[in-house]
Amino acid sequence: MAEEMTNLDLYAKAEHLLGIEEATEALYDLYRSELDEKDVKRLLDVGCGRGGFMQRMISDGVSCKGIDRSQVMVEECRAQGLDAQNIDIREVDGSFDAIVSIFDVLNFMDKEELIDFLEGVAEKLEDDGVFIADINTRYGFSDVAEGTMSNDTDKEFLSVDALFENDELETKFTLFEKQSDGLYKKYQDSIVQYFHKINTFQKLSSLKLVEKQTFSLYDTEDKTLLIFKKRV
Repeated sequence: MAEEMTNLDLYAKAEHLLGIEEATEALYDLYRSELDEKDVKRLLDVGCGRGGFMQRMISDGVSCKGIDRSQVMVEECRAQGLDAQNIDIREVDGSFDAIVSIFDVLNFMDKEELIDFLEGVAEKLEDDGVFIADINTRYGFSDVAEGTMSNDTDKEFLSVDALFENDELETKFTLFEKQSDGLYKKYQDSIVQYFHKINTFQKLSSLKLVEKQTFSLYDTEDKTLLIFKKRV
């Protein structure tokens, strides 16, 4: 019988089997290079994961705070001494010179959630602050993310089955984890991601899209980097 977990906690539990370490590091380098040009003293990482990007920015002398929907991720951040919480962006104290959402964070929100979230971002940005995020292109969903994969270790087996239709990618995760008695525990859940058109970001009342650049993370032009400034 499959054990119940929140879907993002299951993703967190299985992340090390997805083979995304190299892509994550490439994104960290890209964001860091963008922020190098700006005078950032306080940064908020939305969807901070295990805190890898915060650690890099802290090493550059930046004060960092992270939030994530997964309590598993938040607890791993805290275990490393990082400031992380499992809260909504509107509940975050203070304001920031820079806010980032790295590796598809915006794609995990439907359009209504996205607009509300972006208004929350504007509320937490300093007037001259910057918000940077990346999203999947349609090609990134249909030709890169869609499909099946599996991976295993001596104690785990992961199966992933992703289908993209009607501008939504539904990914089903099935994880088997070996227990101390030699039996396997099964975890299973699905995550939905949403394709967002660029014009959605061009019509915002609180943020101005000042730059967009399509780039290749896994394949040809599968990602778009979005850079916003606050409308004042």
